[in-house]
Amino acid sequence: MKNERILTGIRPTGFLHLGNYFGATRNFLQLQHQFECFVFVADWHSLTTHPDTSQLKNSVKRVVAENIACGLDPEKVTLYVQSDVPEIAELYLYLNTLAYKGELEKTTTFKEKVRQHPENINAGLLTYPVLQAADIIIHRAAKVPVGKDQEQHLEMARNFAQRFNYRYGGSETILPEPYAFNYDGGDLVKILSLDGNGKMSKSENELNTIFLADDDSLIQKKIMKAKTDAGPVTPNSTKPDYIENLFTLMKLVSSADTVARFEDDYNNSYEGHVVIRYGDLKKQLSADMIRFLQPIREKTNELLANDQYLSKIMQMGKEKARSSAGETIALVRKAMGVQYY
Repeated sequence: MKNERILTGIRPTGFLHLGNYFGATRNFLQLQHQFECFVFVADWHSLTTHPDTSQLKNSVKRVVAENIACGLDPEKVTLYVQSDVPEIAELYLYLNTLAYKGELEKTTTFKEKVRQHPENINAGLLTYPVLQAADIIIHRAAKVPVGKDQEQHLEMARNFAQRFNYRYGGSETILPEPYAFNYDGGDLVKILSLDGNGKMSKSENELNTIFLADDDSLIQKKIMKAKTDAGPVTPNSTKPDYIENLFTLMKLVSSADTVARFEDDYNNSYEGHVVIRYGDLKKQLSADMIRFLQPIREKTNELLANDQYLSKIMQMGKEKARSSAGETIALVRKAMGVQYY
């Protein structure tokens, strides 16, 4: 499988959090040993909603550092910054001639971004799926791990590849069609906000989101304030989402015995006989979460203090990514006839 390519991108619009780690990063740590993996920092994408670039350099380096601290191996993975690969922008231009205003305006994410940023409805937001398609197609990646909210974009990427092949390829397939990749045996974990309202987020509900960079006291503070209730009314009750989320987090960072003990306390609780003590559960979860995140935070800080090393890693990723992208652009230009000498 090592010759199969998988690609994923991360916007540098905030610190990575538990949802990022358990929803994507952890699985990619396994994939890097099985496939040819491309991981990029999507700084161009971030400009569509975060035009202030004063902190962009720091944010980009933090994303690189946090991914390496989590276990991503830059020797195995092509880890690069999107803007370091100008071939992506060239392919983006070509694909824009195959994308139509009506279909772009109908995308769910565009409608959502218009709602969130009514003062900043720019062309970059509208053509976001086209740039995303260019990100994928530039490396001829066949598999892309995506969540439900990105499946529509991936379908559009397939459409653009099909249109290009039909218009310029004749009987030859120039651009491969990318498909969603489902982790075989991997755990796709959804981490909710600690207040029970939606997913953990980089930009919303920050006090209800646990970031990989949070210090020990802040982790404890956030978990101890997590939403709970008076306890189950009947034995073996179905847990509300916000309670289930605490148990989900505990299953990820605590021992099996610890989880089993609190599960038993919950299942044996009922009105008038509440055995489960949420305060004790949250104290235990806090201690286990601190133990889990501490080495990642310390490694991240160590990497951020070594600017020379990070620059070397990004330069290495740039060279590998441009080599791959250059091969695709050569094929595209030849198929289009955009070669004049």
